[in-house]
Amino acid sequence: MSSEKSDSKKKGCASFLDEKSSRRAFLKGLSIAAAAGSAALTTGCIPPAAAMGSEELQLRWQEFFKKNYRLMTQEEKDATVARLERLAKLHNNLDVQVSSEPPLENVLYGYAFNITRCEGFMECVAACVKENNLDRKTHTQYIRIFEMEPGQLDPGTGDGQYFHEVPVENKFYMGTQCFHCENAPCTKACPTRATWREPDGIVVVDYDWCIGCRYCQAACPYYGRRFNWGQAEVPPEEVTTRQHYLGNRLRPKGKMEKCTFCIQRTRKGRLPACVEACPTGARVFGNLLDPESEIRWVLKNKKVFRWKEELGTDPKFWYFID
Repeated sequence: MSSEKSDSKKKGCASFLDEKSSRRAFLKGLSIAAAAGSAALTTGCIPPAAAMGSEELQLRWQEFFKKNYRLMTQEEKDATVARLERLAKLHNNLDVQVSSEPPLENVLYGYAFNITRCEGFMECVAACVKENNLDRKTHTQYIRIFEMEPGQLDPGTGDGQYFHEVPVENKFYMGTQCFHCENAPCTKACPTRATWREPDGIVVVDYDWCIGCRYCQAACPYYGRRFNWGQAEVPPEEVTTRQHYLGNRLRPKGKMEKCTFCIQRTRKGRLPACVEACPTGARVFGNLLDPESEIRWVLKNKKVFRWKEELGTDPKFWYFID
């Protein structure tokens, strides 16, 4: 083989294996190679895992062929997060800690938003972006704050792109995000079962099994889903290193994303970042199964309502007024 042909083959292999593509694109390439016969393996373009010369390539190979997170044993989940930690170190020189923390017993999370207290400052948005490693280039946000006219209670009628000093007299503010519905239409729309509702009420996404079809986005009546068109750009010094497999780990491109009630925090007994950052105390989060929790007190003693409740989605997100 000439030196020129050898270099060409190496470039082709590197292009295929190093391409930051989806599982679907990878499997498509693998199928094409398999159809071409065993020559594809002998040329080295798609070698078996044992023949890969690079630790990173071996780990990526294993990642492509792992099961859906929901179907993994705890041992398989532990092995998966260990691979992700190692890949983050090899590829981005990041020291991350990825958790596979399961749901807590006797916990069902709920959220309430006080529309009489929110003043539109958006500290919640900034905290969410930082905590969840959201793309800085496209300014991806899981939370939206709408400036509302008096008498209106549908965020769709509000201004979600205001750029002025707040609060404004005779206006009020409503926040939206994923509402973690009990009867979530997004989970029914997903053709690969990449999204589901966990026992603690959190609706999650296995990013590695999401094929980016966006059916869930179309099914969601609350604008709770986000599609990432490219690899998230987060400065290394700003990456939140304590992550969860189903939460704020750095996502591959071409995937659906959403609020996860900060699963990496709440399953360890902490508040979501947005709740912690709110300067006016407009956000309440807690365990709906605990009669002594603040969320239960709000539901019992305040005037509460849910957006589009007539749809039967049973969102775990309430609005209330003092």
